[in-house]
Amino acid sequence: MADAAFHRRTLLKGGLAATVIGGVAAPSALARPTGTARASVEAPQIYGTTEWGARPPNGEIIVEDHAPTYIVVHHTVEPGNSEDFSKERAFEISRAIQNFHMDSNGWVDSGQQFTNSRGGYVTEGRHRSLEVLQGGTQHVQGANVANHNSEVIGIENEGNYVETEVPQALWDSLVQLVACMASQYGIPVEQIMGHRDFNSTQCPGDVLYARLPELREEVAGILGTPAPTSRPQWPLLRVGDRGESVRTAQRLLRKQGVKIPADGYYGPRTAEAVDAFAAEHGVPRHTCTAAAHANEHGLLGADIWPLIVTGERSTAEWKASLQR
Repeated sequence: MADAAFHRRTLLKGGLAATVIGGVAAPSALARPTGTARASVEAPQIYGTTEWGARPPNGEIIVEDHAPTYIVVHHTVEPGNSEDFSKERAFEISRAIQNFHMDSNGWVDSGQQFTNSRGGYVTEGRHRSLEVLQGGTQHVQGANVANHNSEVIGIENEGNYVETEVPQALWDSLVQLVACMASQYGIPVEQIMGHRDFNSTQCPGDVLYARLPELREEVAGILGTPAPTSRPQWPLLRVGDRGESVRTAQRLLRKQGVKIPADGYYGPRTAEAVDAFAAEHGVPRHTCTAAAHANEHGLLGADIWPLIVTGERSTAEWKASLQR
């Protein structure tokens, strides 16, 4: 299969202060950091970069001198929803993702810190991610959430979950991996997020994104913490959408000087205007190769809304008013 099929989108790196440390071999099991009072959570088996045959990085691996703020869930989109749930398949995907990220995107290594296969096999993505997670006080900077890579630790989940249900094996390993990360770093369950909570992207797909409240609840159960209360997020608007949230976005864009009708229909004209507005304001746009959605241009999501809402309401009030 072609490595290019694994490309999801081009992402930018964050710019917070970081420490650059040379790469070393990562262990394949986690341990509780010395001196912490947090309860230990068993990790799923994680296969390190050596075990799945990764290439060495072609540059230095940046290690942030602080824990991540968010755990972010992604889907790979391509190569689709395979029925091959084997460990060999998981290793093959990890190699193909790394090859594309390094050869086509020009990155030093895989963009994500960890990858979760449809068969529930978890692999280390960017080198040193497993070793540094074990320490529980720092994290490896990846390249999986534009403009937020100094804040997040990302998990790529094999498959396209725009319409398809998540395999149980993938779900179980995702829950355990996220619980382990949250325990290691002391990350509140409310800060388990989807990629679309940061950027205008369909990732991690409508189906998997809709299950994030369930993911937070299951992780809270493992951690023994209170179940989180739901909180609204910025809606993702795309071509074909209709309704008051679309009309609100159009009205707000018009206040910014964008010449579009406020008719409540998110058609090609509105999508093109949103892309132009994003380019004018330096907002990165992401492209997918998935057949389910050939590109992600024209989406209006979490990185566009803050640029167009007015100061008459708080961010929380705006989000609550825009729920569809």
